[in-house]
Amino acid sequence: MIPEGTSEIETTVRAVLVDVLALAPERVAAFRADTPLFGALPELDSMAVAGVLTELEDRLGIVIEDDEVDGEMLETFGALVTFAAGKALV
Repeated sequence: MIPEGTSEIETTVRAVLVDVLALAPERVAAFRADTPLFGALPELDSMAVAGVLTELEDRLGIVIEDDEVDGEMLETFGALVTFAAGKALV
């Protein structure tokens, strides 16, 4: 579940996935909280993860430490939004 009050962050995460992974905007617009990401999207390989996280840092003005990056935060769209919101709303 995506936390309340995070629609701007959710919009930013969607835009990053479109821009960095070159996914169709319509495809990303259909992502729900339980949509699987890492391991389910061929475009989101280990190299692309770095690009996605760097772009999230830039657009949200956050810092993601290496030890915060794990499979859980990238497991689903909702998990990624929740993680980004937790960093941005601190």
